[in-house]
Amino acid sequence: MSDRRADYDVTGQVKVTDTPNVLDVIHDVFRDVYKKYDAGTLNRAFEDCNDLFDGQYGGYLPCDTLYHDKQHTLDMTLALARIINGHDRSVANADKIGADRALIAVITALYHDSGYLRSKHDTKHHNGAEYTLSHVSRSARFLKRYFQQLGMDKAADIASQMVHYTGYEVAPSKITLPDQQLHKAGHMLGSADLMAQMSDRCYLEKCRDRLYPEFVIGGLAVQKDKDGNEKIIYSSADDLLSKTSAFYKNEVEVRLNKLFDKVYNYEAVHFDGKHLYYDALNLNQSRLKRIVSKGSDFDSLRRRPPENYGTKNFPGLEEYLTLHPHLAPDLSKNIMPQ
Repeated sequence: MSDRRADYDVTGQVKVTDTPNVLDVIHDVFRDVYKKYDAGTLNRAFEDCNDLFDGQYGGYLPCDTLYHDKQHTLDMTLALARIINGHDRSVANADKIGADRALIAVITALYHDSGYLRSKHDTKHHNGAEYTLSHVSRSARFLKRYFQQLGMDKAADIASQMVHYTGYEVAPSKITLPDQQLHKAGHMLGSADLMAQMSDRCYLEKCRDRLYPEFVIGGLAVQKDKDGNEKIIYSSADDLLSKTSAFYKNEVEVRLNKLFDKVYNYEAVHFDGKHLYYDALNLNQSRLKRIVSKGSDFDSLRRRPPENYGTKNFPGLEEYLTLHPHLAPDLSKNIMPQ
């Protein structure tokens, strides 16, 4: 990973901040396993997604969440396509995901975080991170409307259910889909979401400088119990990093290996025996453990992720710091303009 650029995928060959680049690669991935697929709809979905994140899609402001940004969306969509490719290259015809289901899954991936995007008429919220606890359900509603706009009405309900494999608002056992191949595609969707972000070369820096502010604004850093008493979940960005290894062991591994049935292994078929995402993910976990074992000097994390909308000015952050002033020094150190 040391030679990998921060805006490229695990292969170091695909620029995952470049929508056309990722689209071209996914066309190659689809052509590798499908004799025919709806290339026109795939093109439109990518173009619309790019417009949505850039604030050019009707009625929406640009993406202003720093962690859940366009790079993450493109990265995980590419990971999903590769896992589907590996699966369909290695199973019997009757068990394949197939071109139609694969298209639904990839479009769902493109809009799995659309719930963070704010309407231009939203005067109540100041940053998309305020939707953290409900963003998957918001994404589900967006997907239902979007598939109807694409003329894929039958897929609208499927996508609005499948997207819940990327979140915690609906338990995987409660997700309803018409067949097992679609459930397996959902497992792949959820796996790709986790693996892409956690294999990112700058994953640890992004957790510290981008995910933690989202947690503050989204209500995950400080929570209230049923009696209204405030409980600090993450006291600082460093505290979040200190607890990331436990999160990986107790949550991520359970999802990848049990709830999602180890479908990530199909990446090895696509990559001719290599587990590029899984290996990069584990490298990040090992890097984190080394830092913790040496005294948790998180200031030593100096990789620089690509700048995105809001990096220099996180909308809504100052307002939230007034509500939780004990969090201000840590946030100021990491992301507030100097």
